[in-house]
Amino acid sequence: MNERELQAFVAVAEHGRMDLAAKALGYSQPAVSYQIKCLEMTLGAKLFVRTSSGASITRTGALMLPSAQAVLTLMRGIKATTGDLALVA
Repeated sequence: MNERELQAFVAVAEHGRMDLAAKALGYSQPAVSYQIKCLEMTLGAKLFVRTSSGASITRTGALMLPSAQAVLTLMRGIKATTGDLALVA
């Protein structure tokens, strides 16, 4: 599990479609699909049900979403802190 996978997961959950999530992230749609597939394999759980009209989050995905958002917030905070320290060093 890595930052890109979590970003893709949160974006798909927020947009409800892989293509819109990809556009928001600046990735290709196949890249986002691959990130979701890798995350699902790592977790051993299905996070979305894919349909022709988009991607619906599963119960497992909905339960995981707040934690994924919190991890990404923490990662942004760490990056901001280390960025400030790099300027001082």
